[in-house]
Amino acid sequence: MKEKAFCTIRKYHMLSDGDTVLVGLSGGADSCALLHFLVSLRETMHLTIAACHVNHMLRGSEADRDEHFAEKICQSCGVKLYILHADVKAEALRQKQSTEQCGREIRYAFFAETAETLHAKIATAHTASDNAETVLFNLTRGSGAAGLCGIPPVRDNIIRPLIECTRTEIEGYCQANGLLYMTDSTNLTEEYTRNRIRLEVIPVLKTINPNFESAVSGMTQRLKQTVDFIGQCAENALKQAETDKGYSLAVLQSLDEAILVQAIRILCQKYHVTPEAKHIALMRKIVYGGGAVELTENIFAVCRQGFFRIAVREHGNFMQTAVWNGQHSMEIHNKKISLSEINMDEFHKRKKIDKMLFHNSLDYDTIPLSPVFRTRRTGDRFCVPKRHITKSVKKLLIELKIPQEKRDSLLVLADGSEILWIEEIGVSEKLCVGAKTQKVLVIDVKG
Repeated sequence: MKEKAFCTIRKYHMLSDGDTVLVGLSGGADSCALLHFLVSLRETMHLTIAACHVNHMLRGSEADRDEHFAEKICQSCGVKLYILHADVKAEALRQKQSTEQCGREIRYAFFAETAETLHAKIATAHTASDNAETVLFNLTRGSGAAGLCGIPPVRDNIIRPLIECTRTEIEGYCQANGLLYMTDSTNLTEEYTRNRIRLEVIPVLKTINPNFESAVSGMTQRLKQTVDFIGQCAENALKQAETDKGYSLAVLQSLDEAILVQAIRILCQKYHVTPEAKHIALMRKIVYGGGAVELTENIFAVCRQGFFRIAVREHGNFMQTAVWNGQHSMEIHNKKISLSEINMDEFHKRKKIDKMLFHNSLDYDTIPLSPVFRTRRTGDRFCVPKRHITKSVKKLLIELKIPQEKRDSLLVLADGSEILWIEEIGVSEKLCVGAKTQKVLVIDVKG
């Protein structure tokens, strides 16, 4: 194990001479072996070693036992130990998360905070066996290629020196060096998905290939190279497609599907959105056919007028997106808005019987990428039809003698401070239906 771990450190440039390393110490075999191994390098590499332990308060006296054991082992090798007590069960209920996910987030937040104070790298004891379990877990969830790359040996300031060592090798290292360690009783139950993979699935696979964990490690390394290459191609494609209006659909449509999907993921990540498979499928669809996809409550992808972009919904004053996030009806400020898209033949038929149709109809192809419905704001401006002038909405409402008590309740369709449509008044001259219009968006307000 020791030679493998040292080769892993060199291969991935994990440590430099004089580094400070913070070890995540649970008290189990993996983390005890990692601490012992790094302490063995302390003098030759001039390392400063510290450790941190999280008591998740999930296993009663057993959790306290592990904490005391971590204290004892750190004292014996002259390593400072940082301890956090966290009521993971209560926090998981509050956050509406699984205890596994909540515990992981709490651990890494504590590791990161402590490491920042010490200016240290974080060393976790993930192994080739953990990596194999992660790959199988992601496979059952229908993960893409990135999920099948498993646990990265290095991520930011987190290093994993044991990532190419199997659990069997680590237990052998502990035995050879007389290392004691604690066993988490929950690891032996089938209550958790990962435990079932470890206890039931992997033993079957090892009857087919006794070196299953090593085989998975090799596969994830090769797959990571492919994923990195596709990622670089996607980054280059986005640079080529980027304009001040968004990303050129012509460029995106020319991409190989794998590169397009990765480009979409990269754009979502810039807005701290991790898209689900269904979102990716919908965004691929609108790249070729136009439309929009709601990613979160406030963020959506839009493909219109030859460009793809990620848009952030504005907040305040009852603002909502409309047809641009897939909705054709909504309620805003106790008013019901309905949107419909019609062709010019239908428009001319309806205009004969609906005198207000023209005032509530927009040339669809001239609508900006992500307007919102809201009430008026200071600074709003409107291009008055037939008069070829732009004036403030405030002055326009005064000029039209709109009652003071009604002005703040009128809905507008806005692109920033530019007003495209005003309830009961009409459409900006820039978006009026004309001879070149091919498609019309009709706004109907009730209430």
